[in-house]
Amino acid sequence: MTHHHAVVWLDHHEARIFAFNPDQADRTVLHAHGQHGNLRHGKGHLMGRRSPPDREFLQAIVDAVKNAPEILVVGPGQAKLELLKYVHEAVPALADRIVGVETLDHPTDNQIVAHARTYFLRADRMLPQH
Repeated sequence: MTHHHAVVWLDHHEARIFAFNPDQADRTVLHAHGQHGNLRHGKGHLMGRRSPPDREFLQAIVDAVKNAPEILVVGPGQAKLELLKYVHEAVPALADRIVGVETLDHPTDNQIVAHARTYFLRADRMLPQH
């Protein structure tokens, strides 16, 4: 079945990707590699510093949504912005298909899909009618 929309929920450890239409949703789950995204604390330092983005993880997400005509990116923190930056740098042709970025804490899979369906229903109403 063909899916016109995709939603990516991600944090620094996991990405849940759903390709969906009004009746069906297909799920893909990806996990970050190694310790990327974790805070590291140096001896004698009170402040942690973030590891660089996991480029393999980000590329795996891109590969999972590369055929989606419209993509919504959601998540609780900075990982969604790291994905956007990666897409603009590494796969600029995909950037135009990311139609929205929203903060969404830690919902269930059903809540992610319901949120995305509502988002695209509103967005599709904004498109010119032919």
